[in-house]
Amino acid sequence: MMNRRCFIKKTVSSLVALSGWSVLQQSALAADSKESPTLDALEGKKPLIKQTFRPPNYETPVNYFDAAFTPNDAFFVRYHHAQIPKVNVKDWRLQVGGDALSKPLEFTLEQLRNEFEIVEIAALCLCAGNRRSSFQPPATGIQWGSGAMGNARWRGVRLRDVLARANLDKTAVEVSFDGTDSGILRTTPDFIKSLPLAKALDENTLIAFEMNGEPLPHWNGFPARLIVAGWVATYWIKHLTAINVLSKPADNFWMKTAYRLPKDRFTTEQFDSQVSDTTIPITDIVVNSLITNLTDEQVITGVKPLEIKGVAWDGGDGITGVEISTDAGHSWQQAALMQNYGRFSWRHWRYQFTPKAVGEYSVMARASSHSGNSQPLIAVANPSGYHHNAVQKITIKVV
Repeated sequence: MMNRRCFIKKTVSSLVALSGWSVLQQSALAADSKESPTLDALEGKKPLIKQTFRPPNYETPVNYFDAAFTPNDAFFVRYHHAQIPKVNVKDWRLQVGGDALSKPLEFTLEQLRNEFEIVEIAALCLCAGNRRSSFQPPATGIQWGSGAMGNARWRGVRLRDVLARANLDKTAVEVSFDGTDSGILRTTPDFIKSLPLAKALDENTLIAFEMNGEPLPHWNGFPARLIVAGWVATYWIKHLTAINVLSKPADNFWMKTAYRLPKDRFTTEQFDSQVSDTTIPITDIVVNSLITNLTDEQVITGVKPLEIKGVAWDGGDGITGVEISTDAGHSWQQAALMQNYGRFSWRHWRYQFTPKAVGEYSVMARASSHSGNSQPLIAVANPSGYHHNAVQKITIKVV
């Protein structure tokens, strides 16, 4: 009798043989989306909301978001590949190469720490598919709730400082990044992402080795990961081992097929060398907000003052305000913004609400940024379920 593991392995092999990687990816994601999320703890982590175990994809319970910085042991986990070796820092090396530089280099972690200026930035790490489960009709992919994100203080060195030592050629167009994680099947495309040269040279793009004052946890990229402040986490390569400066645009599955959006649906930062006739690569984070201390259908006892709390964020323009409605959007009032930790960090907000009587109240939160963008009432539809930033709406009942 065939057990479950053998059945899955045989099915996956058949998919690869018959239809190639694109069908495998769609089938796997569709299967993942049917799993019922449960609380489970990976080694070194508190219980998180498990979406899939292999590869590990776990989201942070929203109650942790009341903190300015998400605790390392409660920070979400996102992988595309199931083989994630534990790295011995003594053996770890960062290779810098490519066809558009004249001086290939290799660094140990100690060299990075000692030979370059150390900088720190507060930045939100957010999966492009965060809130995917809210799309209707459902979008293909892991059905993330609101917890596929976390805010942290990242400490490391500027990528541009490392690249400067390698003597970039004038033909450089993009910079690609690879880590140690890999697929179980040999046919699985290596998870390699690239950045446009200008983004790679941005002062807010780091090679980080600390998170909230501690070494990176294994599940969040130890010993070093890329930080691309303001852009979605697909570019934040974990367990970084290879950086290559390219004279031509990267041409692989993870750049040409995955993590792309239909043209003309979002006003986001351009990645010109990766634009096709019909799609563009996903880039920066869109303006969004989340209520963190109330849940849909929550019952509140007594007609008394109630504090509504949450977080708001965008791709680095900065949050200018958060409006709250307690009457299903008929009227809006400004919430108070809390401490600003920098334009790439999320921003906490609070609003004092006193119900007039017992009954149901429809509570909504809408953030706006310095760019003039604000959250739409309806999420912008796209096949992969990225950038869900519709105004959140919950119902509370006062009894």
